[in-house]
Amino acid sequence: MDTVTLDRIQQERYDEIKMRLTHEPCKCKHIMVCGGSGCHSAKSGELIKELRKLIKDEKLEDEVEVVQTGCFGLCTKGPIVLVQPEDTFYSKVQVEDAHDIISMHIKENRIVDRLLVRENDGKVVEKLDDLNFYKKQQRLVLRNCGLIDPERIEDYIALDGYQALKKCLFELTPEQVVNEIKDSGLRGRGGAGFSTGRKWEICAQVEGDIKYVACNADEGDPGAFMDRSILEGDPHSVIEAMAIAAYAIGGQYGYIYVRAEYPMAVHRLSTAIEQAREKGLLGDHILGTDFSFDLEIRYGAGAFVCGEETALLNSVEGKRGEPRPRPPFPAQSGLFGKPTLLNNVETYANITQIILKGADWYSSIGTERSKGTKVFALGGKINNVGLVEVPMGITLREIIYDIGGGIPNDKAFKAAQTGGPSGGCLPASMLDISVEYDELVKAGSMMGSGGLIVMDEDNCMIDIAKFYLDFTVDESCGKCSPCRIGTMRLYQILDKITKGHGTLEDLDKLEELGLAIKDMSVCGLGQSAPNPVLSTLHHFRDEYEAHVVDKVCPAGVCKDLVEYTIIEDKCRGCTLCSRNCPVGAISGAIKQVHHIDPSVCIKCGLCLTKCKFGAVVLGKSKKEDEE
Repeated sequence: MDTVTLDRIQQERYDEIKMRLTHEPCKCKHIMVCGGSGCHSAKSGELIKELRKLIKDEKLEDEVEVVQTGCFGLCTKGPIVLVQPEDTFYSKVQVEDAHDIISMHIKENRIVDRLLVRENDGKVVEKLDDLNFYKKQQRLVLRNCGLIDPERIEDYIALDGYQALKKCLFELTPEQVVNEIKDSGLRGRGGAGFSTGRKWEICAQVEGDIKYVACNADEGDPGAFMDRSILEGDPHSVIEAMAIAAYAIGGQYGYIYVRAEYPMAVHRLSTAIEQAREKGLLGDHILGTDFSFDLEIRYGAGAFVCGEETALLNSVEGKRGEPRPRPPFPAQSGLFGKPTLLNNVETYANITQIILKGADWYSSIGTERSKGTKVFALGGKINNVGLVEVPMGITLREIIYDIGGGIPNDKAFKAAQTGGPSGGCLPASMLDISVEYDELVKAGSMMGSGGLIVMDEDNCMIDIAKFYLDFTVDESCGKCSPCRIGTMRLYQILDKITKGHGTLEDLDKLEELGLAIKDMSVCGLGQSAPNPVLSTLHHFRDEYEAHVVDKVCPAGVCKDLVEYTIIEDKCRGCTLCSRNCPVGAISGAIKQVHHIDPSVCIKCGLCLTKCKFGAVVLGKSKKEDEE
């Protein structure tokens, strides 16, 4: 493919899909159906088939097109359907709803009211742009997700796809490309936040007959799905960026390391690579120039440690996935001992926009030391679970309440975990913290790759720290003793505390051991593994002390430290609690006060949830320290 052909494809396809951007009337309606993993698991694939079947039956093929897209982000409302050019947003659409969409909306031009989104305040919203969820977002990385068919390269080309690569090859020298990325202020989105442009510069300056470009798509944080959604919704943005990176550093070949548990991402990425090769956008003499670059996918087996750059490189080479000592750094000696540039998916997804719109434009977004936007997987105790992209510097409060819709059932916010297992927990007093690299680190957490888990008053912070330690213990590669033994010892102390056997000395041990692990571990997994413990110990020490001194779990989560009791004045003898108790721990006749036998009770909480009179309460165990 030459530049003339690229521009022709762009114009031809743009004329067909411009209404998706402008909402201008046109002869063809587009029914955009979310094809991300979340909606796909809720049968959006079957919905697409049914819509296409009905369109064929009604002989509407020339008037309506059904387009499978990437993730819209609002996962709690899926499966999602967006009808263009009207911008009508339908939520929780089932296969059986396809008939009404075609018969009412398409044929009769009537809105299917029952499928519209209802905001948390009860307001019904018809247009996508009117949803509170999107109002404070700024979608740069996710700009094409929900807008194009990720399995159709023409859609990507229509929206300036591969124009950034063309600009680099015909208008910029490799050094100018590197300087543009440096001037933009882009920092790595994989967790460490190192200057992307500086990393490119180092790799470009290293001599080497062969250089590699690698992409870290091994997203292993619990609850994280940022990189997966980008690959599912806009795979060409990563492929084009890797080609640009290769041109900038003098690279010839690339690898995308993606975990095999992401079948949809792998499929769409494989399709995109093949299409790019067919169009001459990968391979030899790209766009008729002397520049050649190709890439392939390497599969990970789901080891969290392979998200660490040197462990990833070992895995790509077919070796055991464990970290290498540094220096030398991968930019100096990486894959097969050759200079290797390694960035994560989201970092690459920013590149084309920086090249097309300029470093000054990009650096105008965000804060002084954290430029651009950040994609977060918003989960936990939040009304709007989903994928969000926000400008750096937004507050945690805005993300949780304005975008996330607040906490379900009007529960009180307790903490937010940022950075996944490597991050820390931020308390309610830090809701107005500026979400940017340095501020989060100062608060004892980190940006990480973008997981953001919200917790409410019913969460026990010691139990949360224990959950993350359980994960890191399991995922430790075992190469170094501080991580292999230290994380297990941290977990054992936490487990001891949650079972009512902890002492105040254990709290000192947690802090001392956590700091030692951070200082002595070989790689980032071990160095950051104690963060959930140290941050919860710092911000929620009173909760730790309640567990070890009073032998109670204030949140009622740690079963060994709670008991359920029935308030006699409130009990109506309805027998609902006793009938639902799975172990027969509740006794009492009809219309008489009931009692719970603590020696039989397994503390499942069913009696508490089933009681309609508030008679069952979460009491506090009188368990004494057995040590």
